[in-house]
Amino acid sequence: MLRCFLRSKIHMATVTESNLAYEGSITIDLDLMDKAGILPYEQVMISNLNNGERFETYVIPGRRGSREFCLNGPTARKGMVGDKIIIFSYCHMDEDEIKSGFVPTIIKLDPQNNPA
Repeated sequence: MLRCFLRSKIHMATVTESNLAYEGSITIDLDLMDKAGILPYEQVMISNLNNGERFETYVIPGRRGSREFCLNGPTARKGMVGDKIIIFSYCHMDEDEIKSGFVPTIIKLDPQNNPA
């Protein structure tokens, strides 16, 4: 049996752009994606602390060092520039993986989207 667990989290990211005229997704600085172990086009869940929205989308890589978090397409309606969001990625693990002492990667950001 597989169980679903939090694999990584980017905590307290600040939305830097909202682009309704895009196909859809969230753009994240590739440096921060690497730190969290999130791959391009991976599914993520996003929770917006400002308005309570919680939604799923996929990640597209942003420019390294840009510290960008851009809500694209329909997700642009789920938040505004300046909103605080949390990005969650999950994985499915079997009992042996769970017992191995797995701990999720948590990346906490400051108000400028730098790792704290």
